[in-house]
Amino acid sequence: MKKHIVVQKFGGSSVANIDRIKVVAQRIVESKKRNNNLVVVVSALGDTTDDLETMAFSLNKNPPDREMDLLMSTGEQISSALLAMAIKTLGHDAIAFTGPQVGIKTDKAHTKARVISIESPRIKKAHRDGKIVIVAGYQGLTEDQEITTLGRGGSDLTAVALAVALKAKVCEIYTDVTGIFTTDPRKVKNARKIKTITFEEMLEMASLGAQVMQARSIEVAKRFNMPIHVRSSFSKEEGTMIMKRSSKIEDVAVRGITSNSSEAKVTITSVPDLAGVAAKLFTEVSKKDVNVDLIVQNVSHTGLTDISFTVPQKELSKALSATKEVARKIKAGKVTSDKNIARVSIVGSGMRSHHGIAAKMFATLAKNKVNIDMISSSEISISCIIDEKHVKKATEALHKAFQLDKIK
Repeated sequence: MKKHIVVQKFGGSSVANIDRIKVVAQRIVESKKRNNNLVVVVSALGDTTDDLETMAFSLNKNPPDREMDLLMSTGEQISSALLAMAIKTLGHDAIAFTGPQVGIKTDKAHTKARVISIESPRIKKAHRDGKIVIVAGYQGLTEDQEITTLGRGGSDLTAVALAVALKAKVCEIYTDVTGIFTTDPRKVKNARKIKTITFEEMLEMASLGAQVMQARSIEVAKRFNMPIHVRSSFSKEEGTMIMKRSSKIEDVAVRGITSNSSEAKVTITSVPDLAGVAAKLFTEVSKKDVNVDLIVQNVSHTGLTDISFTVPQKELSKALSATKEVARKIKAGKVTSDKNIARVSIVGSGMRSHHGIAAKMFATLAKNKVNIDMISSSEISISCIIDEKHVKKATEALHKAFQLDKIK
């Protein structure tokens, strides 16, 4: 009987300490007995990534990206080696590899590199030898032999990319929740688990703040139609299947509510309302490798306008530096920033065929005295930038208004 390949990924909370590593090792062995060739991707232990980052910023307010990648990649190497050791004590052979050792090649964008290719002869040989393969997530290697990392949540991308490269049957993502919920169950007590969700909806939710999976990993899964099963490391119950399409959910207008309090707003005032000015601004910002999200430009009545845009809080200093430089060149006004903002969003593929969704969202926020600062939308989502202090109230109100507490 031919063995099929299953890729499993265990997050930091799943391997947070020695006891949890032992539990994960037992679970992996049980899966191996079901005639699977296993590739297991692991994140760093618990808060290791945050701890390493804190140490780096305590030494240097702007640590060089190359050295940050070298530092941050060590967390996953520790957990992969420990997990392989734990599996061996259970009588099964396992071998731990770094990302570079299994042939994960990336571009040169340190701290958020993109996977270019995966050549996996070492994984295939280990499987022929009957070994369970453990891979350190979140990392790769450039053609210049420089270690890179794949951005926050990058172990998800490692797992999905390996599943695609190895033609795996499924990619299983093990985490500290039992699946994908209508909103963060830690913030809204009536959040409900979703049984199936489309790649499209999950990508939108991940991009807008849902922290269960990295958005880039969903992009890859969608492109190659790789099914993902998100489930708990601590229970045997079925989780949420992320797949191309499910006829059961096509009529649902709103599938979930997301919130994100890790963004910041940059505003440049008194900008000359001339062709090419916006291009100059965002070209300079892009040169700093800053991801600009929502952009709003006011209507000009005096030949001058204001431009506001949002960026990740961690990239605010680089965004401000670029914006101030452009402001001087074009003789604009002040450049200001605001970290006390949050994004609240509604997501659902059914929004294409349901009218009145935006009106209902805005009316709900107004009823709860939540002021909207900026608005953006796509075919299947609507996002509002609001004051961060109102994010919990807004999320709960929207969850109730769209009856997500009754989803099945």
